[in-house]
Amino acid sequence: MADYTVQLTKKAEKQLDKITDEDVRKILSAIGDLARNPRPRGSKKLKDREAFCIRQGNYRIIYEVFDKLLVIDVIAIGHRRDIYK
Repeated sequence: MADYTVQLTKKAEKQLDKITDEDVRKILSAIGDLARNPRPRGSKKLKDREAFCIRQGNYRIIYEVFDKLLVIDVIAIGHRRDIYK
């Protein structure tokens, strides 16, 4: 199976800038793993839109998967208390 291309939106990039370096490394590692497996164990399909969410510590990564194009679009990254608002 071919690897997916992972893209971060401008919004996700700005949100990453506000997170500590230690947490960013873990988050980027989790995002990198999405290229090989876009729906890892523990990922959840969001109810209100065609997107998925994975957990990385206290942070959540929201992303969309485009299977026909082999692209993953990371929409938002944020703390668990703020990300769904």
